[in-house]
Order: sequence, then C-alpha cells, then structure tokens
Amino acid sequence: MFTQNTQLAYLVKIQVGSHLYGTATPQSDTDYKGVFLPSKASVLLGRIPKNYSFSTRSDGERNTPDDVDMEAYSLHYFLQLACEGQTIALDMLHAPDSMIVETSAIWQAVVKERRRFYSKRLDSFVNYARKQASIYGIKGSRLQAVEEVLALLKAHNPEAKLQTIWDELPRREHCGEAGRDPNGMRMYEVCGKRFQESVTIGYTLPVLEQFASQYGQRAKLAAQNQAIDWKAVSHALRVALQVKQILTEQTITFPLKDADFLRQVKQGQLDYLTRVAPALDALMDEVETLLAASDLPEQADTAYWDRFLCDVIERELFNHP
Repeated sequence: MFTQNTQLAYLVKIQVGSHLYGTATPQSDTDYKGVFLPSKASVLLGRIPKNYSFSTRSDGERNTPDDVDMEAYSLHYFLQLACEGQTIALDMLHAPDSMIVETSAIWQAVVKERRRFYSKRLDSFVNYARKQASIYGIKGSRLQAVEEVLALLKAHNPEAKLQTIWDELPRREHCGEAGRDPNGMRMYEVCGKRFQESVTIGYTLPVLEQFASQYGQRAKLAAQNQAIDWKAVSHALRVALQVKQILTEQTITFPLKDADFLRQVKQGQLDYLTRVAPALDALMDEVETLLAASDLPEQADTAYWDRFLCDVIERELFNHP
C-alpha cells in the first residue's frame, strides 16, 4: 500500500520522471518529488532529515506501471542539491504547472530565482554523460589514444616510473596531463583513467591493456546493437540536452523538445552505431564547447540561498517577521 507521512509540511509536490520529460511508455511507473519545511523541533535539535521516501511496491520488487513512488526533500537538502546542480533539482525547478500537484508561495519564490542555481558545476553531469558515451566506444579516437600510450609504454623498462618518460607521454584528445593529486604528484589521464607520475610502467600497462580489450569488445557489441543499456544511454542524452538548453536559453522546457527521440533510444528502437552514437557524440562535443565558453559563475549563489533559508525558517517556524 502507498503510505506517506501526512504530517510533512509540503512546499511543493511535482510529478517527475518520464511523464515530465515526455518519454513515458505504457510500462512507465509514476514518480513524484516534493519539498517540505522541517519541523521546529528538528531544527532546534539539529536533526533535520534529508528526505523521506514512500512507495506502493514491496521491498525487493520491481516497479510496475501501477506503482507510485514519492520522495520528499527537506528545504535545506533541496537547496543543497540545487546549488550542486543536481539534475533532479533542476527538473523540479523547471516543471510546468501541469506537473505540479501542490505548491506554495515559498516554492514560487525559489523558482523565481532559480537562475541563481546555475553554475559551471553542471560539468559534473556533462562528465557523466561523456562517461556513459565512452562505455560503448563511440569514438575510435579513444581506442587510438589508449593504443598510442600502450605503444610508448611497451618500448620502455616496466620497472621505470612514468615520471621518467613524462615528456614523451602523448598529449591529445582523450589523454594528457590531469593536474596534481592532493600530495602534489602530477597525474596523467587516459580515457578517464588517472595515474600518478610515481607509478611504474609495469603497473600502468595491464590496466590500459584490460581497458583496451574491454573497450574493443563493447564497441563490437554496440555495433550489433547488443549489450547496450538503452535506459542509461537515453539518460545521458537527456542530461546533455538539458544542460545545453540551460547554456543556450537559460531554462529547461518540459516536455523535452527531443522527447520522441529519447523515447525511441530508451526502447532500443534505433541503430546504435549509425543513429545514437553520432548524435550523442556530437551533442557532447557541443555541450562541452558551450560550457567552456559560458560566463556562468563557478558555483551557485550560495550566499543568497543561505539568507533565503534563514529568512524562511525564522518567519515560518519562529514567527519572526
């Protein structure tokens, strides 16, 4: 049975997920997200919960189209998620009225200033989408990068450290220097895998050889439309499209403009190698270029949201004007 805490002081309840995106299928369940104002006692005792979850399904069972899931975030936690640029928070902030079940003046005040959440921290979601894309070997250049590094490593003593050949290591797309670790050691990155300059060539070789082998196998399967997590790929596409719209239009429109395409991807109806891979790779390149050129701040306006939160708590829970 679907039960939820009716004692929560909801600020908003929103239908989210595939119904919000416009990608729902007959098999889609129903998801809601909410934000609630914590109780005075939880604030005074320093025990403000992050969230509560409710579901009609039993533990361990998979969701069916008849199931309903609800997750409610405390206002404190929601503002944290939004400042981090978490996609679920951004979804909620841009939900149209048709998806909003319950609202409040406080929520409307948050939405009015939602651009204060926009920042270059969106890059974490671009990185997620890029990683998802790389799983299936979208670009042959990734495998070429690994093979170029492997060829260099195999030409040197396996007991030598990377720092001894540092200047010879390739600097190109998908491989190059990756800053320093917390101890000040230089880092070298190959297709998302990072190595300290102090590790030996003998340590690095098998790691990259295994990656090249697995990468090549996944690419072959992807070429045959096999072993592809279509839901994950559609999620990567969706995230990238949403970030692109924020960067170009300073908003997200629901249902998504590319909902039909995303639904086809999610259901595995398109050829991966000729339709999906090129679209995702081109989109990733475009979004990364847009983000690099963006004038968004490095982080959200946390000072504003801290003041906002304090004002709401004082006014609503402690009757301070």
